Amino acid sequence: MKKILLKDYHSNMGIFIDVNSNDNHVVSNSVHIPYEKLLINHSELLDKSKKYYLYCNGGIKSKKAVNILEFYGYDVTLIVKN
Repeated sequence: MKKILLKDYHSNMGIFIDVNSNDNHVVSNSVHIPYEKLLINHSELLDKSKKYYLYCNGGIKSKKAVNILEFYGYDVTLIVKN
Protein backbone atom coordinates (compact mmCIF):
# COMPACT_ATOMS: atom_id res chain seq x y z
CA MET A 1 0.00 0.00 0.00
CA LYS A 2 1.34 3.37 -1.03
CA LYS A 3 1.07 6.21 1.52
CA ILE A 4 1.83 9.90 1.59
CA LEU A 5 1.39 12.63 4.17
CA LEU A 6 -1.48 15.06 3.68
CA LYS A 7 0.98 17.97 3.61
CA ASP A 8 2.84 16.34 0.69
CA TYR A 9 -0.17 15.99 -1.61
CA HIS A 10 -0.35 18.32 -4.64
CA SER A 11 -3.27 18.46 -7.05
CA ASN A 12 -1.05 17.63 -10.03
CA MET A 13 -0.37 14.18 -8.51
CA GLY A 14 -3.87 12.81 -9.04
CA ILE A 15 -7.43 13.02 -7.80
CA PHE A 16 -7.97 13.58 -4.08
CA ILE A 17 -11.00 11.68 -2.80
CA ASP A 18 -12.40 12.36 0.66
CA VAL A 19 -14.23 9.19 1.78
CA ASN A 20 -15.61 10.69 4.99
CA SER A 21 -19.33 10.51 5.60
CA ASN A 22 -21.41 13.52 4.58
CA ASP A 23 -21.26 14.88 8.13
CA ASN A 24 -17.46 14.71 8.29
CA HIS A 25 -16.46 16.00 4.84
CA VAL A 26 -13.87 18.64 5.67
CA VAL A 27 -11.27 18.77 2.90
CA SER A 28 -11.97 21.58 0.47
CA ASN A 29 -10.98 21.17 -3.19
CA SER A 30 -11.44 17.40 -2.97
CA VAL A 31 -13.89 15.05 -4.59
CA HIS A 32 -16.24 13.85 -1.89
CA ILE A 33 -17.38 10.26 -2.30
CA PRO A 34 -18.47 8.61 0.96
CA TYR A 35 -16.78 5.28 1.66
CA GLU A 36 -19.85 3.10 1.17
CA LYS A 37 -20.83 4.79 -2.11
CA LEU A 38 -17.27 4.49 -3.45
CA LEU A 39 -17.05 0.77 -2.78
CA ILE A 40 -20.47 -0.01 -4.20
CA ASN A 41 -20.08 2.15 -7.32
CA HIS A 42 -16.31 2.20 -7.95
CA SER A 43 -16.65 0.89 -11.51
CA GLU A 44 -18.97 3.79 -12.37
CA LEU A 45 -17.11 6.49 -10.42
CA LEU A 46 -13.44 5.72 -11.09
CA ASP A 47 -11.23 5.31 -14.15
CA LYS A 48 -8.40 2.77 -13.93
CA SER A 49 -6.17 5.01 -16.06
CA LYS A 50 -6.13 7.74 -13.35
CA LYS A 51 -4.37 8.06 -10.00
CA TYR A 52 -6.40 8.47 -6.83
CA TYR A 53 -5.45 9.64 -3.36
CA LEU A 54 -7.86 8.62 -0.60
CA TYR A 55 -8.33 10.36 2.72
CA CYS A 56 -10.60 10.26 5.77
CA ASN A 57 -10.33 11.89 9.16
CA GLY A 58 -9.61 8.72 11.13
CA GLY A 59 -7.73 6.87 8.40
CA ILE A 60 -9.58 3.58 8.86
CA LYS A 61 -12.12 3.87 6.03
CA SER A 62 -9.59 5.27 3.59
CA LYS A 63 -7.14 2.46 4.38
CA LYS A 64 -9.84 -0.18 3.83
CA ALA A 65 -10.91 1.51 0.59
CA VAL A 66 -7.32 1.63 -0.71
CA ASN A 67 -6.89 -2.11 -0.05
CA ILE A 68 -10.14 -2.97 -1.83
CA LEU A 69 -9.56 -0.66 -4.80
CA GLU A 70 -5.99 -1.95 -5.24
CA PHE A 71 -7.47 -5.45 -5.45
CA TYR A 72 -9.69 -4.26 -8.32
CA GLY A 73 -6.72 -2.76 -10.16
CA TYR A 74 -6.93 0.95 -9.37
CA ASP A 75 -3.86 3.13 -8.78
CA VAL A 76 -4.64 4.37 -5.26
CA THR A 77 -2.57 5.94 -2.50
CA LEU A 78 -3.50 6.43 1.13
CA ILE A 79 -3.19 9.96 2.48
CA VAL A 80 -2.40 10.16 6.19
CA LYS A 81 -2.39 13.22 8.44
CA ASN A 82 0.98 12.58 10.13
